Amino acid sequence: MINPAGIVVFSLSGFNATVNYRATLFSLTLLSYCAILLVNVSLVVIIALDRTLHEPMYICLCSLCINAIYGTTGFYPKFAFDLLSDIKVISYAGCLLQIFVLYSSAKIDFSILALMAYDRYVAICLPLKYHSHMSVRRTALLVCLSWLVPLSNDIVIVVLASNLRLCGSQIQKLYCENWAIVKLACGATTVNDIVGLIVISVYIGHVLFILNSYVQVVRSALKSKDSVRKFTQTCVPHLLCLLNVTAALLFDVMYSRYGSSSVPQSLKNFMAIQFLLIPPLINPIIYGLILTKVRKRIISLCVTAGQRFKLRLKV
Repeated sequence: MINPAGIVVFSLSGFNATVNYRATLFSLTLLSYCAILLVNVSLVVIIALDRTLHEPMYICLCSLCINAIYGTTGFYPKFAFDLLSDIKVISYAGCLLQIFVLYSSAKIDFSILALMAYDRYVAICLPLKYHSHMSVRRTALLVCLSWLVPLSNDIVIVVLASNLRLCGSQIQKLYCENWAIVKLACGATTVNDIVGLIVISVYIGHVLFILNSYVQVVRSALKSKDSVRKFTQTCVPHLLCLLNVTAALLFDVMYSRYGSSSVPQSLKNFMAIQFLLIPPLINPIIYGLILTKVRKRIISLCVTAGQRFKLRLKV
């Protein structure tokens, strides 16, 4: 794929600050990616195999972990390859594909978190209607929509980006992003800017919806000890994950649009990749430690594995 200006590849100038630390960064990248895969795949397998966890909240959690694997796979393998390569470039088609994967993954995160907030709202504020409002079938449909809507949205964003005539090929980051492509455009980018603002507004709306849901949940939870216990066990990890994802993406958006040239490149790089590092690694750990059913299942599996290992040693 070649854009209207004939650009075939983009150079990623964000790697200029990594030249002296390539081996160390490669090791940390490999370790981080393996850790992300381990914790997320483990949680997905545990939820999939344990029938007692086939409930709306755990189905959403499973989807959140699958999305973490999807999003980080769009970044880490290419990033690790670039660290060892002397030429830091990405093809035009590869750039658009990376934009699609990273942007859609971030939006899917917010969609799933919004769905989880609604689930907790119904469970605590409308407990008698929970099973009718959040049946497994309806949950599966809502989870599918939380994927399909962001994916469809990003198809539009990528198509708009692919129609821009570009006057440069240097992206000042470690990966491709839509705003970096827009800044390289020669002509007007009004449509891209409007669509971008609409998308940002929609997902700010997601955050406001989540916060409003939890205001209602807190009010209801204060009425009984059982509701307070349920809120502590199931809502606190969700709020921590929301704060985690929102802060990480806010840093990236603010840097992309308003980043100063006086900021050290190494700090820019960290701000740019933290939403691909911290939420995918921390979120499953938060849920695994706080959610009682998941924690008990993990402990049970660890104990069983330990007993089997001891039996093998005796034999």
